[in-house]
Amino acid sequence: MKSSNFLVVESDPTRADAIGSALAFLGYRPVLASRMHSADAGEGWRGAYVGTVDDEGELESYLAPLGRQGRDLPMLVAADSPIATALIADDSAQNVELIDMPLRYERLSEALRSLQSRIQPAQSSNLRFVGQSGPMQRVNSLIRQVAPFDSSVLVLGESGSGKELVARTIHDCSPRRDKPFVAINCGAIPAELLESELFGHEKGAFTGAISSRKGRFELAEGGTLFLDEIGDMSLPMQVKLLRVLQERVFERVGGSRAQRCDVRIIAATHRDLEGSIERGTFREDLFYRLSVFPLEMPPLRQRLEDLPALIAEFNQRLVQRGLSSIRFTPSAMNALCQHPWPGNVRELSNLVERMAILMPQGDVRAADLPEKYRGATPVEEVSGAALIAMMEAEPEITETFRYGGEGDPSVLPQGGLDLKDHLAGIEIGLIRQALDSANGVVAHAAKLLRVQRTTLVEKLRKYGLSEAAQAG
Repeated sequence: MKSSNFLVVESDPTRADAIGSALAFLGYRPVLASRMHSADAGEGWRGAYVGTVDDEGELESYLAPLGRQGRDLPMLVAADSPIATALIADDSAQNVELIDMPLRYERLSEALRSLQSRIQPAQSSNLRFVGQSGPMQRVNSLIRQVAPFDSSVLVLGESGSGKELVARTIHDCSPRRDKPFVAINCGAIPAELLESELFGHEKGAFTGAISSRKGRFELAEGGTLFLDEIGDMSLPMQVKLLRVLQERVFERVGGSRAQRCDVRIIAATHRDLEGSIERGTFREDLFYRLSVFPLEMPPLRQRLEDLPALIAEFNQRLVQRGLSSIRFTPSAMNALCQHPWPGNVRELSNLVERMAILMPQGDVRAADLPEKYRGATPVEEVSGAALIAMMEAEPEITETFRYGGEGDPSVLPQGGLDLKDHLAGIEIGLIRQALDSANGVVAHAAKLLRVQRTTLVEKLRKYGLSEAAQAG
């Protein structure tokens, strides 16, 4: 199994705890630089987080024990780090990804994926569209039509719907496939650094620019440049980008030599750019330069029939990373189909990874899902009194079963149900309620449920609920 060590260089204890917890949740093994043992130094490392440090000398002192791999380590750098500008300016190998603080899980997960895809470009060939729904078939058809040409493409769609994957697929299917594919998130980079990121800079152009550095346009020469979240770009930068698109010429920051570029542009945004034009926050001429071939990605809620195929794909990727694959039971799948998926495919990917960490035993029932995915009337909300009343009541014989509404545990749904799964869901719900009432004390919860403490402990282990309980 590949090492999951991730070095955390952060002098603020609160921030160090936050980044450590988030990395651990994502399957990494965070190692605080200030507490690193000599035995850790020889391990394989996946990356380093750089936050509050005094200067580059302090960072180098932490990386030195790692030897050569320390110098080449991909870095996740807090945007407010005192050395963020210097690290970006010196990042000739494109091994640095900025991240805003305070930390947000979605952004951290996205930044790690972006960093890994940038330093491991060979993995991009493994990316592929998943799903055979009608909307996805239309997207695939449009990609095949536009890929052979150099026309600019504007990919529209909600966050997490797979816009970057569209751009990579167009590139992989184009005559430029043997040239670089370079992506940049225009919304994640501070405005004052974006110009240098796009066009590069000369030595001494600004404080911290200790050497010349190529920008993304130069790095993508002959290939494709993907400008993600173009709708978040500032108006001054829009003017500079428009000039490059019109004249195919640019200068590095601090330089005077005009450089020609041969780059195909694919841009993407989740924003309504035509609305932004009306509000004066996006240039109309730039919009028409970019939107030669608009392509809209459907949100996940409009292609729910692709859920099983997407989950199978994410399981396959988890197994490649050394995690266990999981299986959603029919009740869990029904619950997932009711969810609106505002975070789209990325949200589903995160959920599958989260459940693979929490439920390594494999089967995920509706009651095991985080609360917001269980639906409006989850089965675990059935009260103990209601359940006892159901069990003690005289069975009512009717000629035909009647569908009484979702979430009513006393009525058989029209399509039937998995009885074992259904009863397990009710049992898990009652155990959770008992633990909540007993403040997590197992002995007290066992009394409420009229079972032996050892019996409850065994059920907690069976359902993966041990973390919700306290000893006692």
